[in-house]
Amino acid sequence: MSAAGDRAARYLDLENAPFTFPGSRILVQRADGALTVRLAEYERPLDECVLVRTLRVYTADGRVAPVTDVLPDRIEFADAGVTLTFDGPSALSLGGGGRWSVELDVPSLADAGLDAGLWRPGLPSAATASWSAVGADDLLVRGDTVRLSFSGSSLRLDIASGASADGASADDGRADVSHVRALAATAQVWNDWFARCPVVRDDLADMTAFCWWVLGANIVTLPGRGGARAVVPSKIGYVGLWQWDAYFIAAGLRHGDPELAREQLDLAFGFPTAAGQLPDVVHDDGVLASSDDLPPGDRDNLRRAGSAIADPTAPIPLTKPPLAAWALRALEGRVDDPAWFERAWATVARSQDWWFRDSDLDGDGMPEYGHPYSSGLDDSPVFDAELPVASPDLAAYLILQDDLLAAHARDRGDRAADAMHRERAEATLAALERMWDDEAGFFRSSGAGHPLAAQTAVSLLPLLTGRLPGRIVGRMLAAIDDPERFATPFAVPTVAARDPDFSPERMWRGPVWINVNALLVEGLAVSGHAERSRALAEATLSLVIDGGGPHEYFNPLTGGKARTATTSFGWSAALFVDLAVRVSA
Repeated sequence: MSAAGDRAARYLDLENAPFTFPGSRILVQRADGALTVRLAEYERPLDECVLVRTLRVYTADGRVAPVTDVLPDRIEFADAGVTLTFDGPSALSLGGGGRWSVELDVPSLADAGLDAGLWRPGLPSAATASWSAVGADDLLVRGDTVRLSFSGSSLRLDIASGASADGASADDGRADVSHVRALAATAQVWNDWFARCPVVRDDLADMTAFCWWVLGANIVTLPGRGGARAVVPSKIGYVGLWQWDAYFIAAGLRHGDPELAREQLDLAFGFPTAAGQLPDVVHDDGVLASSDDLPPGDRDNLRRAGSAIADPTAPIPLTKPPLAAWALRALEGRVDDPAWFERAWATVARSQDWWFRDSDLDGDGMPEYGHPYSSGLDDSPVFDAELPVASPDLAAYLILQDDLLAAHARDRGDRAADAMHRERAEATLAALERMWDDEAGFFRSSGAGHPLAAQTAVSLLPLLTGRLPGRIVGRMLAAIDDPERFATPFAVPTVAARDPDFSPERMWRGPVWINVNALLVEGLAVSGHAERSRALAEATLSLVIDGGGPHEYFNPLTGGKARTATTSFGWSAALFVDLAVRVSA
């Protein structure tokens, strides 16, 4: 394994970081003194996606062989001389020399007979699965538990739907040949991936390697999308391509694999509605672009009744914040395909028009969020109010996006488009400044036209525009420096510490999110505060390192992973890489 792979291996604990493979849905984790094998599926908890309840390896004298080492390409059971690796994206291979045994507890053995080694997980990506053995000299089945014994041979677990049982017999039963080949092939895939890992400062190199592993580990293929590669937020909990996750993930990938970064934008941009709206999620079977795309049981819970403006019985568009131009700009100079960029910029322009035409729900010229999902900040206290919500972060994104679209139009010599985008940005900036509450010292969100009391990190994101009056910027910096607001021990919390809705653990109601910090790093820089920008970047990098990895979100009081946060989270990993490269320059 490469030096970067060795650095990443220090974090592979089979709990926060599962054993997996680029492009695979298979996850191997620790469970009850054994290993469990699950499949990553869209909108399904892992506990409902069990392929193998427990997998235990035994030594020649019958003792359980513990896991002794975990590397990106293999799990080692040194006491038994056995390793577990991948054999392509849809199979696992277990093998070793000497005498050893393996015990598998599987969900449901098929009735077809033990010779086929079939069982039925009954999952979308694995309706059936199978085991096949090279050189097994003993087999014992009790209920759903299979125990096989070997003398220097191997076992293959085929996970793909309709898998056959003969994949491991291609080497004519010669001991361990197929397993050795699987080990070499898996190592090559990971070595090729780590060869692209960006070079950063020595003190950031270990975590950068792990974050690069996270990005590779979170690659899945979407069969319903022609096998496209999506770097999902997390195989542990979020298996799909969410629009703004794709933007943040692309920002990190561009430093080592710009073509994969482009693939993320291709998926995010690939399924606009006729009106130009980009969907919230692209997944195996379609997209999530409306409340009507939700499972029926979710609609009553997620549709907010009683809004004075939005019709609760009508489909509600679901999207994500307009950071498409921000992400596209990040790839310029890294992907050499002018025609692709022109198509992408046209898609972004149509999406921007959709916001102003179809998401200005009260007709005042300022688009609103019609549903919490469209903000990405689902649980923020600004959504405790009546919908729709006008929020300063949305205004900032729209201003930035129109500014970037205007710059692109100027580059193309399109004076009319340049003028239109600049004029719309100016109008949105004026509307944003009307959100400023000078007495309270922050930008206020409003719900159904009523100002909201909640002070959250969205009130800081207008820094992204780089256009605010110095007086307002000064007040915002004072809020960032105030321990009662945003200067918590580990900053920046998503809700001000003095706000009655502040919670250090609850999603979007206080924890630190790396994407918010990364946007504020950029906002401080473009607002003329380069030193403060650098300081926040360094503090954010330290938070991830000291907190043990790129978690979904962090407790702002302790700096540790928040209790319910997902681990090995895609945008946290990608933005760590991006920030590490920036501060290392």
